[in-house]
Amino acid sequence: MAVRMEQVAPVLPVRDLQAALAHYRRLGFEASAYDDTAADPDYGFLSWGGVSLHLARVPDLDPASSVSACYLYVSDADALHAAWLAAGAGGRLTAPADTPYGLREFAHIDPDGNLLRLGAPLPPDGP
Repeated sequence: MAVRMEQVAPVLPVRDLQAALAHYRRLGFEASAYDDTAADPDYGFLSWGGVSLHLARVPDLDPASSVSACYLYVSDADALHAAWLAAGAGGRLTAPADTPYGLREFAHIDPDGNLLRLGAPLPPDGP
């Protein structure tokens, strides 16, 4: 097949798009609504370097039962964790840890229950 897939943008459900955009801005993402003129926009975009995430408003979303998740590969998990902790953006943040599969990773669960797992490759000889 000659068709190549070139990008991916997971779509995460959120209850309040404006609040979610503000949350992700505090974490360092560039964030915008599809229609910045709408009082209650339905769709938004997040970007950081080559990573894109989309947000879709789902007013009746139950964060406790959300199963939405994505994995983001980063260059330095410890530095990003420290920055997100200092940002005080809310949600839940786990401590970075080394994995048996060669990554240093942590997790962030946003206020809408979306799980972002983030990891950086460990040096070949370990930490």
